[in-house]
Amino acid sequence: MSMIGFPLLLIPLAIYNIVVFLMPGFSLAEPLVKLTLISGTEWSVTLSDMLLALGVLLLLFEVIKAARPGAKYLTDHLLSLIVFGAAAAEFVLWPQFGTSTYFLLAMLALVDFLSGIALRARRGMQVASDPAGSGWGARKPAAVTPESQFEPVVAPPIPAAASVAESVLLDHPEPKVTPSAASPQVASPELQPGNGPPPSPDAPPR
Repeated sequence: MSMIGFPLLLIPLAIYNIVVFLMPGFSLAEPLVKLTLISGTEWSVTLSDMLLALGVLLLLFEVIKAARPGAKYLTDHLLSLIVFGAAAAEFVLWPQFGTSTYFLLAMLALVDFLSGIALRARRGMQVASDPAGSGWGARKPAAVTPESQFEPVVAPPIPAAASVAESVLLDHPEPKVTPSAASPQVASPELQPGNGPPPSPDAPPR
């Protein structure tokens, strides 16, 4: 159950009212617990002390609750004002509530109301000074890193080995073989074909 709309300081005030109306013979100043401190002093804890301590702790929770971003400010302020008004009226009008304990509890209710007003005014000033929404709970844009400013360079595709070989063959065609020309004749008459060496005079006739 959500406790946003419930005034927590109503708890110690209600306990005080229960003791006054339902337990008329009970004294709030009567010691309930006696504790011995390290110094040797005996500390007597009364119901009034416990109510004040409870009121201080609940006031802390009320301030934390009012500082939440999604708190119901109007409902909380209105209920805190009602609680403080009722406590102040009881303190002034009823003789049973004219004690220092109840006065301090009423002051805690007043502090709860004023702290809620102050927190709301402070948050309103922050929102007015920062309309872009960079106040409480706003997310800041991520910083742009130097690496993100450059686009990646895509390497050209590597041609396949077969296509490279085909392009080489097309660029360098095979040499054409032409029929060789006739063998040139040698200018020397002795080396012409069909002319043998002159017959020797000593050689026998054929």
